Amino acid sequence: MKILVCEDEEILLTSLAFRLKKQGFEIILAKDGKEALTKIKTESPDLIVADIMMPQVSGLELITFVRKKMKSQLPIIMISAMGNDDTVLEAFRLGATDFISKPFKPSELVLRIKMVFQEMELATS
Repeated sequence: MKILVCEDEEILLTSLAFRLKKQGFEIILAKDGKEALTKIKTESPDLIVADIMMPQVSGLELITFVRKKMKSQLPIIMISAMGNDDTVLEAFRLGATDFISKPFKPSELVLRIKMVFQEMELATS
């Protein structure tokens, strides 16, 4: 499974990529929302993990692009240090699949990704 990880914090991006590769996932990296949009179109990921607050294109704009422009149900897990309930609710309203607050343990993200993929398998069987 191919996962696009979009995060503007270099250290977090690198550590998530390392952890997810160790779990056997193919990883595509994007340092901002604009780069993520390009990679969504060119790399066809199976799942997106994206920060809400990113330069150029926000995580909320990313969700809108995937759901409205692409008309895709591609799973999107949002991550953010913003504990703002309104932002979290807006992410879900726009079509986010899941949300994790920073700081989080990489093992929690891995577990949530596996749960999303399990749900996808169940839906198609």
